[in-house]
Amino acid sequence: MGLLHIPTEKQVEVLNTLKSHFKIEELLYLNTCNRVELYIKNNLPLNSSTLIEIINIISPNITNSDLIELCAQAEVYQNELAVKHLFKVASSLNSLVIGEREIITQVRKAYENCQALELTGDFIRLLIKQTIEIAKDIYTNTNISKNPISIVSLAYRRLREIGIKNSDRFLIIGSGETNTLMGNYLKKHKYANFIIFNRTVSNASNLAKALDANIYSLNELNNYKGGFDVIIICTAHTGIIINHDTYKNLLGGDKSKKVIVDLSMPSNVSKEVAELNTLHYINITSLKNKAEQNIELRKNEIEKCEKIISEKITEFNQLHKERRIELAFGEIPKQVKAINQLALSEVFAKEIDTLDENGKIVIEKVLNYIEKKYNAVAIKTAKELLLKPRN
Repeated sequence: MGLLHIPTEKQVEVLNTLKSHFKIEELLYLNTCNRVELYIKNNLPLNSSTLIEIINIISPNITNSDLIELCAQAEVYQNELAVKHLFKVASSLNSLVIGEREIITQVRKAYENCQALELTGDFIRLLIKQTIEIAKDIYTNTNISKNPISIVSLAYRRLREIGIKNSDRFLIIGSGETNTLMGNYLKKHKYANFIIFNRTVSNASNLAKALDANIYSLNELNNYKGGFDVIIICTAHTGIIINHDTYKNLLGGDKSKKVIVDLSMPSNVSKEVAELNTLHYINITSLKNKAEQNIELRKNEIEKCEKIISEKITEFNQLHKERRIELAFGEIPKQVKAINQLALSEVFAKEIDTLDENGKIVIEKVLNYIEKKYNAVAIKTAKELLLKPRN
């Protein structure tokens, strides 16, 4: 999954290359802790060769074996199935933890980012609007998020089971959304001893302020001698940040049992750290069993959510058709207004000049009224004709 991660500073270049190379009309890039998804609007043939081209543009240095594995694992949805998939993603039905609400924020932010990069258009705007409304409907009218257990809360519960104390020292590596949630969650539960390491110090300032923590550059991690009890790490970096030597340096001879919470995808902690040291190691994989238990507990709610989504797909299809008609008729109001102006300024100019000011005002009001009513009737008639079910 990390092979398809596009760093923020590279997204303009990579996504615009994708859009121009395949002549894509609209594009949405969604990247979360356990998924990378592309939503594409155009007639692009989604066969294996297209998939290979897309992956090579996103990850040009990928090995052939990784490329084959990614192609084999990739899920491809088209048309209505793609819409249904996004509805399920935003409603957390495809999440590691069913009912977690973070995903709806991630979908919204992904859209806002791609919109700012001018990658999206009217269709994805309408799709995301409906997606967010459906997700809110599901969270409100089902028990899918009752007693929500997100990755963050699962990790916190595991820490409580281990027996961490409020006086314990936390090293937080990375200041992204997951670690921000984790840090705020810990602070809410009265933990207060935090040190933050981040690749860009300025990007961690908000989290540091919230946690009353000092910030260090990630480059200084190997030299840190302040000690720790718990490491929480989640970064966008696709390689190893904590190897065996780095971990030994951080220990500084401390023999007490430590805790590492590695929420990165792929892992930022080398296997040797967990294998060669006595510690509690928590990662996404270790949380998966608990998440699967939650899925079992919420199966009845999933069925309710699926029903809502099926109903909403029909509604979305109708909205999309109506929007296409509105866009197709978008030029008519301009043309009618031009005819209106022509009538006033040229065709009936002499006759209108014979009227007093009140008469001219009345004529203009009448024409404006007819203009508005005509536009409304034209679009309404088109919708009735084109959207009426055929016998």
